Amino acid sequence: MTTALGNAALHCVRITGKTCWSFLRLHTPDGGTGEGEATLSGQDDALLAAAERLVPKALLEATLENPGGFAAGHAPGDIYEASIVSALDQALWDLHGRAHGHSLAQSLGIRRRPIPVYANINRRTVERSPEAFAASARAASAAGHVAFKLAPFDEVTREVCAAGNGGRAMQAGLARIAAVREAVGPDVRLMVDCHWRFDEATAVVLNEAAAKLGVYWIECPLPEVEGSIPALTRLRRQCEMLGMRQAGLEQSIGWEVIRPYCEAGAYDVVMPDVKYIGGVHELRKVSSACADLGVEVSPHNPSGPVSHAFSLQVSATLAAFDRLEMQFDESPLFDALVGAPFGPIVDGHAALPSGSGLGVALSGALLEKHAERAVREWRG
Repeated sequence: MTTALGNAALHCVRITGKTCWSFLRLHTPDGGTGEGEATLSGQDDALLAAAERLVPKALLEATLENPGGFAAGHAPGDIYEASIVSALDQALWDLHGRAHGHSLAQSLGIRRRPIPVYANINRRTVERSPEAFAASARAASAAGHVAFKLAPFDEVTREVCAAGNGGRAMQAGLARIAAVREAVGPDVRLMVDCHWRFDEATAVVLNEAAAKLGVYWIECPLPEVEGSIPALTRLRRQCEMLGMRQAGLEQSIGWEVIRPYCEAGAYDVVMPDVKYIGGVHELRKVSSACADLGVEVSPHNPSGPVSHAFSLQVSATLAAFDRLEMQFDESPLFDALVGAPFGPIVDGHAALPSGSGLGVALSGALLEKHAERAVREWRG
């Protein structure tokens, strides 16, 4: 078989005022559909340009006998291409599983189930007061979560830190963390995402304050460029002395990008995202290499239902695994778009979707109803 595909379509779906999810669907001539997700917030035009370069190649070259072959043979040049390559890989593995009547996790070999998860409450919290963050945390707790993450430092930027004002700017974020800690109690995991907003000197001050609030990990404190590795390593040692961990690398493309950080001891936990890492092979390669180095893997997963289903499936198979991130209650479309296949969170754990492939199927009617732009289609 020279090709298993007939056509492809890229859908951009409006979820909230600030969020769009991008889905890449592959269709076979016999009516099969494979689902992939390439969401990259605010980058829809760049995603489409990358898709124009890569999807026609996939329609010509990809096969169901070797679903990971296309991703393995097409090293992405940037995060936009990585998103499309990763989405194509998701959809090909979905088609492969459906054709053989088993789930992706079964295809790869299941190590664990159910999957421990944590709730990212950030996008749910539109009103950014400490009280609103606390309300989101209580809602997530009531829904079965036992670990929580927020990104509270809206007022902090690298420019503010460079001007010497980072300590003052972080106080609003610390108040949000304190409110969440009070809401969820002293004994559960509380993670804090910094979105690369700090410099080293300000991050040192942050770590001291965060430790007093019982923060479990600090995520992405500095810009993730190789020149930051020495500073990140120093910050990680500080976190260790304070009883915290340091996590990051959510937008990394492939193990070779992640490797120098892990070998230098910059992170306790790395966070590859199925939408950017470059496919199943690269994610599992990261996990195996991290296991050898004593670094844990906690996949980044704050987006839509297809990446969530894929992340659950792959998380069941990884060697060096901590917990899987998942968005909490940003929009009812998370469940509606795929017919609500995800069961309830039970004591911080999520079940794998049932059925073959990824275990989810997008609703064509809802994709059309909530389309942000015209669907882009390619014919094989």
